[in-house]
Amino acid sequence: MEQIKLSQLVLINKPIDWTSFDVVKKVRGLIKKQYKLKKIKVGHAGTLDPKASGLLILCVGEKTKQIQQFENLDKQYIGIMKLGCVTESFDSEKEEINFKSYDHISEQIMLDTFNSFIGTQEQTPPIFSAIKLDGERLYKKARRGEKDIYLKPRKIIINKLEMMEFNLPFIKFKVSCSKGTYIRSLVNDIGAQLTCGAYLYKLQRTKIGKFNLKNAKEIQDIEVAL
Repeated sequence: MEQIKLSQLVLINKPIDWTSFDVVKKVRGLIKKQYKLKKIKVGHAGTLDPKASGLLILCVGEKTKQIQQFENLDKQYIGIMKLGCVTESFDSEKEEINFKSYDHISEQIMLDTFNSFIGTQEQTPPIFSAIKLDGERLYKKARRGEKDIYLKPRKIIINKLEMMEFNLPFIKFKVSCSKGTYIRSLVNDIGAQLTCGAYLYKLQRTKIGKFNLKNAKEIQDIEVAL
């Protein structure tokens, strides 16, 4: 019975301001304590930014061998973008800068812009990301103020991009996309096309493949579940 418990998936609703590794570390510690283990493999299948919440798949024990197959699944998010300014991190981690008017933006313009981003495209990841460059996470370089960082664009697919609410300067949206898609970069690119700028104000991951956020456990409930 113990072997079954130590080879499974755990669906977590990651809180805002936790890193994905924070969640892994917390769950690993709880499992080690519960089963009196010196070590146990725990990994996550797809990073969520600290300022994002939502579905995080953890692989425990033997399931860690299958992490890549879960990482390759399409993702779904619900987010809010704010028009009229940007941030260096493309999300709410950094301060708002470069304020511009968004008076020219209508619902139809937003819909047309969203439609133009559907399909296969090249996307440049944000420098505030966990991608490694020269053996170091990019966000560490970015937080030191390094500017001369060149990132190659990556091919991604936006399957669906729907506007849920139009309440300027805020736009609520739902997006379904391929692995490797940065929603922060998507929002930044949308803001650039609109000529007023935009950043990712809020983000929640709601699905990974067939796995749904509604089936995920809260961090505070994990100890009880174990």
